[in-house]
Amino acid sequence: MTDVPPVADAALAARLQGVLDVPLHRWLGLRLADPADSRAGVVLPVGPPALNNVGVLHGGIVAAVLDVAAYVRLLPELAPDEDAVTHDATCSLVRGVPEGAEVLLQAELVRRGRTLAFLRSDATVDGAVVAVGTVTKSLLRPRR
Repeated sequence: MTDVPPVADAALAARLQGVLDVPLHRWLGLRLADPADSRAGVVLPVGPPALNNVGVLHGGIVAAVLDVAAYVRLLPELAPDEDAVTHDATCSLVRGVPEGAEVLLQAELVRRGRTLAFLRSDATVDGAVVAVGTVTKSLLRPRR
């Protein structure tokens, strides 16, 4: 069974499934917020794999999944032979997140150029902001 249902663009669906199949993402339980619209972001259920030693969501996990949300948001904008890797990323934690919460991570494409894409990501729990980030992606194209 697949985590990503059939969508109009089979190539996009395959790429999204590839993101969900990353072992870390699978271990954390990361899923699409709306399988029919990747622009809706991703959801992180806060369980034991994501906790720090004081029992709240680990800041490093937050930074990682803000980056994932940015990549998921950028995927529909990429050509089939194009990809992106993180060039720069920042993360600011606003408040702690307890075990059992579900974090919604969404990203906005601020600007896309020929070689770089700039995105802004945020993490919310029940509508309250818990973290914000910026991500710059280097766009990769096949050599011709």
